[in-house]
Amino acid sequence: MRKLLSFVLLVGSALPISAQRILSLDSCRALALRNNKQLNISKLKQDVAHNTRLAVKTKYLPKVDAAGSYIFTSREFSLLNDDQKNTLSNLGTNLAAGLGGNANAVMTDLVQKGVITMQQASALGELLSNTTTSVATALNNVGNQIKDAFRTDTRNIFTATLAVRQPIYMGGAITAANKMAEISEKLAYNNIDAQTQGTIHSIDQAYWLVVSLKQKDALASQYLQLTEKFSDDVKKMIREGVCTKADGLRVDVRVNEAEMAKTQVEDGLVLAKMYLCQLCGIPMDEEITLEDEGKASLGATITTSTFDKELAMSNRPELKMLQNTIDLSKQNIKLIRAEYMPQIAALGGYTLSNPNVLNGFQRKFGGLFHVGVMVRVPIWTWHEGRYKVNAAKAATNMAEMELTEAREKIDLQVSQSAFKVKEANKRLVMSTKNLEQAEENLRCANLGFSEGVMQITEVVAAQTAWQQAHTQKIDAEIELKLCQVDLQKALGTLGTDY
Repeated sequence: MRKLLSFVLLVGSALPISAQRILSLDSCRALALRNNKQLNISKLKQDVAHNTRLAVKTKYLPKVDAAGSYIFTSREFSLLNDDQKNTLSNLGTNLAAGLGGNANAVMTDLVQKGVITMQQASALGELLSNTTTSVATALNNVGNQIKDAFRTDTRNIFTATLAVRQPIYMGGAITAANKMAEISEKLAYNNIDAQTQGTIHSIDQAYWLVVSLKQKDALASQYLQLTEKFSDDVKKMIREGVCTKADGLRVDVRVNEAEMAKTQVEDGLVLAKMYLCQLCGIPMDEEITLEDEGKASLGATITTSTFDKELAMSNRPELKMLQNTIDLSKQNIKLIRAEYMPQIAALGGYTLSNPNVLNGFQRKFGGLFHVGVMVRVPIWTWHEGRYKVNAAKAATNMAEMELTEAREKIDLQVSQSAFKVKEANKRLVMSTKNLEQAEENLRCANLGFSEGVMQITEVVAAQTAWQQAHTQKIDAEIELKLCQVDLQKALGTLGTDY
């Protein structure tokens, strides 16, 4: 039972230690690049640009469309009017009426002339009447058949079409659109590069800020211990009658200031770690430990600031994006011009309909193939195209001016970053020397105070100088690190390995 309890206590004491996450600068960069939302949005924009380029490329290929429809109409279309329909329906009756009247007149004339008798005329009239009735009926039937043959029966119409379109010449619009899609994809890639460098720059600043505050927190603890020890020594001397109470109060003020400084540094360290966690995409309340925060020296090396401005001009993603904008604007001019140039396309397909008119009006499906060429030539547009082209050219000129201005600013930025690196190098050298002198000064002050040849104010001044020298040394190391990062960002080489 004791062994089990000991094991549980051992595991419980080890849990908080294992929960601590140790992060290096590279791991912070990797976390930030993986979890940064704006960077992920830029990657999605690149996917959009890539798929858009593939979609625009299909405009070179023929397009095949299929369409079908059904239409119900309340009335059918008629090729004959009502008078024509009535005439065809009574074709035999009208003809018989005309022939009957003429036949009666002829037979009456023959009877009067004595050619035929009344009995013969009556028999002949009856024969003609029977013949005319049968002929009229037959002709009426033929007329109705003709009328029915002209019926369209279009109250229910079914159609289906398969169409093929192949662009032949579109005024250069397809070529310009494809080039614009390619440039847009490059623009999205350069935007990712810019977002990557900006993310790394931000994470480096946050990382070294935490390291700086951690170093200052350790320095504040050392300074507090130093002042507290000195305060204890002074109190002992007050009891011995060597020092006055005023000396003790003066030292206590320094102790209170040291405690307040330590509290401020601790609060700043907590906030800085929360900000770093937010940039890395991890919970802000998670306990983290940085790889460089416990080091006695930050390893800031003095460098020679050699640089090539042409490297910045070729590497900076901002300049590449501006150049992409210029290229897009130039292609947009070609795209606008293409709208006002002749366009040629080949057409083809198969059309199916019911009813169809391929062999009269038939209530069944019938279809036919068709091919052709479509030509569109703009004739007069009131100079609309010229105005649009002039506007696009003005936009191109503005983009070129912005690129020139950006080059000048980047040139100045690179020079300023290089000067800052030089200044940071000098400040680090000077702060190192000052720290050595401050430590020696504090040692001499403590020794002189213990020998009774120095006053308390001189010791306090030496302690303050010692703290300031250490603070300046930490600030100089951090500043050199950040200036080197700024120079890399100005040259466009920051984050090239990611």
